[in-house]
Amino acid sequence: MRRIVSVWLIDWPIAVWRRSAMRARRPASPPDPALDPKNPFALVRKNNRGAAILYALNPAARAAGLRRGQTQADALAMIPHLICRPADPEADARALTALAVWAERWSPSVSVDPAGGGLEGLFLDLTGAAHLFGGETAVAAQIRDRLVEAGARAGVAMAPSPGAAWALARWGQGGGEGCIASDETVRSLLAPLPVEALRLDDRTVMQARRFGLKRIGDLYPMPRAGLARRFRDGDGVDLVQRLDQALGFAGEALTPVRPPPKYRAWQAWMEPVGDIEGVEARLTELVADLSAPLVRDGQGAKALTLTGFRSDGGTTSLSVRMGRPGRDAGIWLRLFREAGLGRLELGFGLDALMLTADAVEAMTARQGALETEAEAKQAESLAALIDRLTARLGEDRVLMPEPVESWLPERAERWRPALGRSPTTREDGGGRRPVLLLDPPEPVEAIAELPDGAPARFTWRRLSRRVTRADGPERLSPEWWRPRPDDRQMRTRDYYRVEDDAGGRYWLFREGLYGREYSGAAEERAPSWWMHGVLS
Repeated sequence: MRRIVSVWLIDWPIAVWRRSAMRARRPASPPDPALDPKNPFALVRKNNRGAAILYALNPAARAAGLRRGQTQADALAMIPHLICRPADPEADARALTALAVWAERWSPSVSVDPAGGGLEGLFLDLTGAAHLFGGETAVAAQIRDRLVEAGARAGVAMAPSPGAAWALARWGQGGGEGCIASDETVRSLLAPLPVEALRLDDRTVMQARRFGLKRIGDLYPMPRAGLARRFRDGDGVDLVQRLDQALGFAGEALTPVRPPPKYRAWQAWMEPVGDIEGVEARLTELVADLSAPLVRDGQGAKALTLTGFRSDGGTTSLSVRMGRPGRDAGIWLRLFREAGLGRLELGFGLDALMLTADAVEAMTARQGALETEAEAKQAESLAALIDRLTARLGEDRVLMPEPVESWLPERAERWRPALGRSPTTREDGGGRRPVLLLDPPEPVEAIAELPDGAPARFTWRRLSRRVTRADGPERLSPEWWRPRPDDRQMRTRDYYRVEDDAGGRYWLFREGLYGREYSGAAEERAPSWWMHGVLS
């Protein structure tokens, strides 16, 4: 039996604004009258016509007769002492997403309720998990109490479908057995609720009431074809479809805020843990709990995330990645230490920890006969070193060169994160080109035999060198389809490997050719010599 929990966040934008205002308030500043719940208070925003409307109201404003969507001018005419502040829907959405992540302590699948612009509540899929928290009634009460402690009033209900849970959270009996519906009781519990509990728009609700259909139970004996034909909202969803969704006859997909992990381990405690040593001790148990199912299924994790659920309603997380899939709990624990458990923001303490495997791959056995034992150990050691450096310094700080399809030396490779990559071997005959290039190449004054002779003497960095041996040229044609950054036309290069009388070995080139590319005209550039690297 599917078990869906609907969490209705009553006055969520008001709660987010109050929390932000209290954090920004200085101790010596005078009290803000907007923070007094006895004063009528509203958040306003402009609609698509530029008029200021009421976006959210506190209970005092609703008790005075104000409603959402009313213009600010009309509201002030009714209540001149109404306190108004600008709304921030983006901040409300960010806070709701953070709350959804925090709610993963109860379920790995938490979705934002799209009703009310996606700012009214959450859906938690607790199928097969309610017994872990003491039963369905206990977990519903626990969710509601924890939200109240965090400063958010909420209505909570559990039912076999999202539609039924949504209706009971807003119009059902608050608390006790009244907010819990099973397959056997959902029909009777929905019957006395108003038709707007089926998530219909105002026009459809008004039309249904005009026909005397005020309660959901009034729809049960009615002909379905007539209801579907007469009552359809602006989104094309008819009343019968909403009724079937609530009763569980029609499916309704929920999109989690974060994809639920297939492998996860978590722990919860009565007393919050407020020090890193306590977190590390519990992490030791979590890595062992997560490794066991991976070993059973022949899988290995390439990315792990440790999420801490704070007692003040926030979350903190730390992630590590690995180049190769693995399931060694000791290696995981060492990587989290390298990443820095001290980065976790514990706040007033953590009362739950969750470890998830975000990326999983099958563990395949390697062919040992095709590589020596020393090469295998060297590759494993290099991968482990890259994992530890990446965990400590960050993925964008540990890089490895990657070959690029270009014959120009400065374009023949690019730097990419080393995590998950195997080192590439040079294909240019090892030693024919320098390991490190000068960027940009440095100018050289050279004396060479025309037109294609190697330099006999050159001056680089104000020091003259006599060439005793030379090898070349290695001619590289320009890549005409790629313009140079300085808009200069790329010319042919002749590279030479030379050795001077002191034993130094250099890699330099002549840019441009005598004869065909240079006629001596004043507007043309003469061939020039450049130092591109030092050979080992």
